[in-house]
Amino acid sequence: MSALVSTIDIEAVRAAAGRVQDPEIRKPFAELGMIKDVSVVADGVVSVVVWLTVAGCPLRDKITKDVTAEVSQVPGVREVQVSLDVMGDQQRTELRQKLRGDAKEPVIPFAQPGSLTRVYCVASGKGGVGKSSVTVNLAAALAQRGLSVGVVDADIYGHSVPRMLGADGKPTQVEQMIMPPQAHGVKVISIGMFTPGNTPVVWRGPMLHRALQQFLADVFWGDLDVLLLDLPPGTGDVAISVAQLIPNAEILVVTTPQQAAAEVAERAGAIALQTRQRVVGVVENMSPMELPDGTRLDLFGSGGGQIVADSLTRAFGSDVPLLGQVPLDPRLREAGDAGVPLVISDPESPASQVLREVAKRLGTRARGLAGRMLSVTPAGR
Repeated sequence: MSALVSTIDIEAVRAAAGRVQDPEIRKPFAELGMIKDVSVVADGVVSVVVWLTVAGCPLRDKITKDVTAEVSQVPGVREVQVSLDVMGDQQRTELRQKLRGDAKEPVIPFAQPGSLTRVYCVASGKGGVGKSSVTVNLAAALAQRGLSVGVVDADIYGHSVPRMLGADGKPTQVEQMIMPPQAHGVKVISIGMFTPGNTPVVWRGPMLHRALQQFLADVFWGDLDVLLLDLPPGTGDVAISVAQLIPNAEILVVTTPQQAAAEVAERAGAIALQTRQRVVGVVENMSPMELPDGTRLDLFGSGGGQIVADSLTRAFGSDVPLLGQVPLDPRLREAGDAGVPLVISDPESPASQVLREVAKRLGTRARGLAGRMLSVTPAGR
């Protein structure tokens, strides 16, 4: 072996490769046991073999690039040869055990007593109020604040979150675990990722419940700070399933300023009384827009959000705040169509500023059990 070869510290190479994070799991390769082999093959040339979870891994190029960049910094290394091999059953089982332990059946981590993830169900009484737009922008804004964020597109029939968030990747399955794709720092799962093209989903209640259960239990979310669920409009099967599967989830009601929309939105919030959930607040979307001449355009009326907040405050006997009024802005729709949320594409727009402020209020609430509605019945009743 030449002098140059001998100067390369093989353990330093292994450590460098092990520091690279898996782009789906977001944990270092060393921690996941995904470095198969490291060797010095010639003067200044090292070989690194990485395990892939599946043969068709869509992030092969990124893994190769990241490993090459990290290992190239090791003294004496002038070339890195990265090879990719596919895990067998034993390796996948070991990976699952590293991530989830030895539990035979998947559990919903957010429903466990020790969970610190804040779960917000974004609900509306009717469609067309911009609930999904609010969801994806809040998710992106929370991720920009440095939080670990996930989104479940629970609107099975009307799924739209992947397009609006720009999440065009596909989930990866490792044994019984599903690795969700990411976009703008947000992990996301949707039934639209499992159906070809624009195929409609024609399911009844039990199938909806099972799909939601899989999204929550089978998907490997990691340690999330915040999980947002984009619920379908109304108070049907999915809203009931969420209350059963994640009883500690809180409701975020979205409405427009229109009186009729506000009345329907009240019902979406009031269901929390029956399911014993907490309403964290109300967001009014499509609020009056200020025109260049200083006048306001009340295209959808005014005051609906405050009406809903006041009504729910009376119903619950505790404060349900109006968290923000998002002004009507065509760019909000355009950003969703382009797959880049407005809080990212134009963070200083009036609508973005309101959404970022709402995200700040939701994101700065302490992680933990404080503030949760507990199913406690007073003595003597």
